[in-house]
Amino acid sequence: MDPIIWKGILYHSLEYFNLIENRENYVVISKIIGSFENTAYFVSYQITIDKNWLVQNFTVEYEVNGKKSNLKGLKNGNSWNINDTDRPEFSDFKYIDISLTPFTNTLPINNLNLPEGQSSEINVIYINILEDKIIPVKQQYTKIGKSGYIYENIPKNFKAQISVDDSGLVENYPGLFEKVYYK
Repeated sequence: MDPIIWKGILYHSLEYFNLIENRENYVVISKIIGSFENTAYFVSYQITIDKNWLVQNFTVEYEVNGKKSNLKGLKNGNSWNINDTDRPEFSDFKYIDISLTPFTNTLPINNLNLPEGQSSEINVIYINILEDKIIPVKQQYTKIGKSGYIYENIPKNFKAQISVDDSGLVENYPGLFEKVYYK
């Protein structure tokens, strides 16, 4: 796949994104740079995903106002090891959500393969870059058309209607992200 660029509207960012497919899996390599509320940040992430769009491992390196951090996650069966520590609170979690990128919405969208009108509640490892936190969260996706989804946080304190392309990659996430370069 050719590289794409997402513009972060709220977070004043640009993301240069590559998705590489091989026989066994997909590998995502991406870089984000931006600023938000007097905070400058840089994020570099790499994710290995199986052919069912389930994360097998991830590396997220980031710098926020000069403070560097990194996370390395490895799925082992139904368990997660993050930065060489077993994390039982993420047992049976299939998805990750990295703040500052719309890409991680693609993971449940492509894996769930929901019929139109159907929804699914999921458990997600949420990586909040700006707050330097990793926490368990619940989310819900509802398919509302060929390329449309309603995304909700649970408890339902945030809701957005997002549109995706034929590969399940976000084209428009109103007020947050839009795809600005692709072939």
